[in-house]
Amino acid sequence: MLNPSHLRTLAEVIETGSFAEAARRLGYTSSAVSQQMAALERTVKAQLFEREAHGIRPSATAEFIAARGADLLVAIEELQEEIASVVAGRAGALRLGSFPTANARVVPPVIASLVRAHPGIEVQLDEGEPERILELLTAGSADVGVVYAYDLVPMTWPVELTPVELLVEDLVLLLPCGYRIQGPIEDVGVLRSEKWISSQADTAGSTCLARLCAAKGFEPKIAFRSNDYDVVRGLVAAGVGVAVVPALAHMPDPAIRAQRLASSPRTRRHVLALHRTANSNPLLGEALRALRQACRKIQEEI
Repeated sequence: MLNPSHLRTLAEVIETGSFAEAARRLGYTSSAVSQQMAALERTVKAQLFEREAHGIRPSATAEFIAARGADLLVAIEELQEEIASVVAGRAGALRLGSFPTANARVVPPVIASLVRAHPGIEVQLDEGEPERILELLTAGSADVGVVYAYDLVPMTWPVELTPVELLVEDLVLLLPCGYRIQGPIEDVGVLRSEKWISSQADTAGSTCLARLCAAKGFEPKIAFRSNDYDVVRGLVAAGVGVAVVPALAHMPDPAIRAQRLASSPRTRRHVLALHRTANSNPLLGEALRALRQACRKIQEEI
């Protein structure tokens, strides 16, 4: 296989017409240049120079190799510059996976921050619930994943992933404005006869609601299901049911009366960033810092 260093030395020898002058330019000894040219001759199985009394003359083969090798050396230099940019985080790609609510509120400023700092990078975004994000991470299809876990629905993460907690949310009870019970509701047990709006049955949010109500001695009557929190809020605003949502999913609405459930480690949701511990993407550290910064701001708002 051709050695780029040998091609570079060949070009210098042909340009200077001398092993000694080529060695001076390259910072080698004349013996080192001679050894490189001998190695190149063995590789191509052809004589590259005619030795004359007063110097050397490149053969037609040497001229051909030098001419074609020039483009290769330029390509190698460009590749080295591109590699340096990727290693320094000035180029390359970051693959991010996140769940819909975080994509709406957390992720946009993170992507904007990364792209502003590194205009040459590409940020790819995928969306899904925690189970799908875990699949992307373990398959190597994502560098960092934003997921959630309810205290009432504990989650465990694969050992090859490192979790970074981003924020902790209270759960928020949503009631139609003008609801029949006035004042704060201290016990969701008083809502046992209400129609409930929940996420789909196979989700952690639905399981959390079922366990929250079970702790108060009843099973919620689920009338409507949607994984879209805009739909959930719309149904509450229309007066057809009540709901419990994470604080990140609550948006002020004059048609909705909202109150936080009693603060307790059992009525919270955690938002975390996960990444493979062995992931060496140079952009990973900056992405985690941007996520933490965005979530610190959101934590003050929710």
